[in-house]
Amino acid sequence: MLPTDDGRIQDLRADLAEAGYAVETLADLLGPAAGAALHRDQPLPARRALAGRDEPAAVLARVFVLGEGVPGALLDVVLRRTGLDGLRDLGLVVGQDPADDRGPLFRAALDLRPYGDERHTWWVLSDLPETVVGGPLPTRHVLGVGGASTTLASWTPRPQVGRALDLGTGCGVQALHLSLHAGEVVATDVSDRALRMARLTAALNDVGLDLRHGSMLEPVAGETFDLVVSNPPFVITPRREGVPLYEYRDGGRAGDGLVAELVGRVGDHLRPGGVAQLLANWELAAGEDWAGHVTGWLEGTGLDAWVVQREEQDVAEYAETWIRDGGHRPGTEEFEELYAAWLDDFAGRGVERVGFGVVTLQRPRAGRAPWRDLVDVRHPVAAPMGPHVLAGLRARTWLAEHDDEELLNVAWQVADDVTEERIGRPGAPDPQVIQLRQGGGCAGRCAWAPSVRASSARATAT
Repeated sequence: MLPTDDGRIQDLRADLAEAGYAVETLADLLGPAAGAALHRDQPLPARRALAGRDEPAAVLARVFVLGEGVPGALLDVVLRRTGLDGLRDLGLVVGQDPADDRGPLFRAALDLRPYGDERHTWWVLSDLPETVVGGPLPTRHVLGVGGASTTLASWTPRPQVGRALDLGTGCGVQALHLSLHAGEVVATDVSDRALRMARLTAALNDVGLDLRHGSMLEPVAGETFDLVVSNPPFVITPRREGVPLYEYRDGGRAGDGLVAELVGRVGDHLRPGGVAQLLANWELAAGEDWAGHVTGWLEGTGLDAWVVQREEQDVAEYAETWIRDGGHRPGTEEFEELYAAWLDDFAGRGVERVGFGVVTLQRPRAGRAPWRDLVDVRHPVAAPMGPHVLAGLRARTWLAEHDDEELLNVAWQVADDVTEERIGRPGAPDPQVIQLRQGGGCAGRCAWAPSVRASSARATAT
């Protein structure tokens, strides 16, 4: 059990702030190359950058990010209120042999690192990553801040709302974001360990959360929300003996059934005008259209849907990605056995590739047919995307609620981030192509090929 003693937590919060343990500080200490390598799960450049450095933030990074052992006396100095005893009481450090000339060494029992966005900085607790563990992760592993969690945080619209739900909270990253613009935040998870980690993270950041244990939407039966966010356990994992099932990523369903069920049921928990923002995988057979596959999930929901496919992987690449994610490395017998299990599983269902994307759902406020927009966007997009998602929802909803005459009566203006580029032959009186580019959001582009000295024109989207 991870304790959340108020006095100890308050002391640690004050010590971390005093030590300057923040995203910007670590970026300055590491430098761009070592920082980028660390994001790629390559800690060696960071170890070299921080080797022997005793600045408070550097010591904390060496212990809680890189997993190095440091003298207990040094921790007493860096965290003067909490001290070594406080860290041990909170379950954050354990002893390590051998000692050095400054006394016994202590290493992290949990990962504790700064995390933030453009508005706020927090500290997040999670289990130690594979780079520190040095081998396959335990199946009850609680994941820290990763690519999926930052993607979801970036894409989530952030209007001020009354109630918000973080479904599958893990260590609590999405709940921290929601706390800035929701009056009440409910966070759920099927993992007791994840909820204990989220509780300690929330206490450390003085954030109030309503934490509940249970699978999927069961803990909020009969309740509705203005905003639901979820990084669900969407990974498609073989259901066979010998394949580890990780609580943070494997939902225990065959194929993409878990996400399909979530899309089908989440509307029951949305207030009129309420929005759900989800990450998802979908598996595709040979020749199958991804948009058609996902549209099947939406039938009968009555929800507006804006789905953006960001990536597709063939089944071999997908298997390699997630086997490595669990800490297994190519060339080992375990890796080869898992690889075969994944490929057999996909072959048994005739799956050729797997798509990844962002699903935005909205419950209409009035009785009308839902609108649908499913697009494939592989290129880089704006960061954060949340403001563009919110604007896009409002624009699509307005169009769905007004007829053609009302549309034509509006004096439309070109968005500020749209630029025009004309392409033609030197000396020609007219361009051959006029390209309009939008720099924000999904960074769309439209090419217009005018018919020179003709009364008609042809427009094509590219």
